[in-house]
Amino acid sequence: MKKTILSTACLFGMLAVLFGAFGAHGLKNLVDAQAVATFETGVRYQIYHAFFLFALGLLPYEYVKSKKTIYICTVLGVVLFSFSIYLLSLNSLVAFDFKVIGIVTPIGGLFLIVAWALMGYGILKSKFIN
Repeated sequence: MKKTILSTACLFGMLAVLFGAFGAHGLKNLVDAQAVATFETGVRYQIYHAFFLFALGLLPYEYVKSKKTIYICTVLGVVLFSFSIYLLSLNSLVAFDFKVIGIVTPIGGLFLIVAWALMGYGILKSKFIN
């Protein structure tokens, strides 16, 4: 599980840098400033959760026993939150109206909140941390 968590952290981090560069250099010529700011919000949350996954992967199992659940919540949260934001910010460039998938953004945010809550609860309940 540790290798999976850390590999996913690397993937999310790499993609956040790529998407961030695209948003800063390529996207600003294609959409308005509000869409660029929205896109950057998705990138920011994705990179935050790449670091979150690194912390989760490096914590000993004794500190947080629900790593798999936290991992799943984080991956679902990033995909639903950040990736839906990416699509919504690109809405003016395509014929499909991505606003119909806008409901998944707050669901993704809820998964991220649950992941943080589970990790915090696991740390608070750990007998190995004073």
